[in-house]
Amino acid sequence: MKIKLEEVERYERPMTMRLAFRFGVITVTGGIQAVIRVRISLPDGRSGQGVAAEALAAKWFEKSPEFTDDQNLDQLRQSLDLAIDHYKGHGADTPFGLFAGTYGEQQKKGAALRLNPLVASYGPALLDRAILDALGKITGNSFSQMIVSNLPGIRTTELTPDIEQIPLARFLAALKPASSIELRHTVGLVDPLTAGDRTPMERINDGLPETLEEVVSYYRGRYYKLKVAGDIKADLDRLSRIAFVLDHRLPEYRTTLDGNEQYEDVEGIVELWRKVGETPALARLAQSTLFIEQPIKRSVALSRSVESLAKLRPVIIDESDGELSSFPTALKLGYSGVSSKNCKGFYKSILNASRVAQLGPGYFMSAEDLTTLPGVSLQQDLALVSLLGMTHVERNAHHFVDGMSFASEAEQKAFVSAHRALYERKPGHPARLKAPGGKIALASLNVPGFAVGAEMDFRSMTPRTTQVYRV
Repeated sequence: MKIKLEEVERYERPMTMRLAFRFGVITVTGGIQAVIRVRISLPDGRSGQGVAAEALAAKWFEKSPEFTDDQNLDQLRQSLDLAIDHYKGHGADTPFGLFAGTYGEQQKKGAALRLNPLVASYGPALLDRAILDALGKITGNSFSQMIVSNLPGIRTTELTPDIEQIPLARFLAALKPASSIELRHTVGLVDPLTAGDRTPMERINDGLPETLEEVVSYYRGRYYKLKVAGDIKADLDRLSRIAFVLDHRLPEYRTTLDGNEQYEDVEGIVELWRKVGETPALARLAQSTLFIEQPIKRSVALSRSVESLAKLRPVIIDESDGELSSFPTALKLGYSGVSSKNCKGFYKSILNASRVAQLGPGYFMSAEDLTTLPGVSLQQDLALVSLLGMTHVERNAHHFVDGMSFASEAEQKAFVSAHRALYERKPGHPARLKAPGGKIALASLNVPGFAVGAEMDFRSMTPRTTQVYRV
């Protein structure tokens, strides 16, 4: 179905972290969420609005110390500006046609503005979600119904020569939405693990868990994502302390290790994993580890083989997944998996998931997170990864941010009312994610549009003006 992008409204709003979140080279204590509202029109004269939201994140999309954190945020804003200009200038097309038809120019102009491929993908990632939300609301279709019937017009193009159209169509038609998904809790590099790591003066006492011990007792989840820092001795010590908590408090658990590009080469992470295997205190944790995520800096990650590590544990790319061709390149080097993140583009996730399906056993996609805040951002990500068949998803905003504290009272009430199994509201506290037994309920996301089902309060946000960057 062809659509035309008519208008885009841009907003931002600040959010404060309840706990500091350390990953890679940055410790996050606050941030900004970008929000957009689009209006699209159909050839038959119908029109409607859709929304999307995503964190503006420093030192993840672009980690070069050459740029300040504020410059990183401006780069993401530039990416969105470019995408709006390209989509409006493209004219009427299918939702996927807008993405594929402007992809090359977005990357080209982004490069001219010194935006790396991951940054350049940010703008289209937001626009595509808002457009599909609008289309679903106009037609009365849910996200799963749109993807299964291929209402967006997803197809093979010269951008994905390795994907065949018939298998892609079969893959989409066979997808089924899930009723729930398990939460994979993120353990950041500075997270307190036990009561002894947090003094009474440091405690927040807001009713949510603050240490890993408390997280395990509060959610009783089975899955955990563990950050490592690129220092073998320090990583072994921290992993041992984490293992002590998990071993003593859970009858069974599963983990993933996230290197966040902290190791210079594959030899370093191989050495870490070998020492993990040699450490008796890490025996259960080693056995529980499902895969290792992007341990090597992206400057070399897709130019050197990781076979030596892949023989020990499966390896996926995350930050190196900058272009549509990145995953096929990684496969040739020994990687067997790739992450799904809505901030990288949900069409990219769908295309990569179809690649995994065609490759067969031994290849996989994982569901990862970038401080996906409750509300629109969280719900659209959950709808995507659960439809693609993933059974657990990394979540971190439920722990590092106090629920929907960044949203107005009216918006919180609207989302709690629309998604009672997903959020809870206790007196004196903001709306918070519910995950009893480590499981997130998804049934309420099956609404017309892209899993939103409630109204955002745009009056409480700060409008931004779109700029056009001529290259």
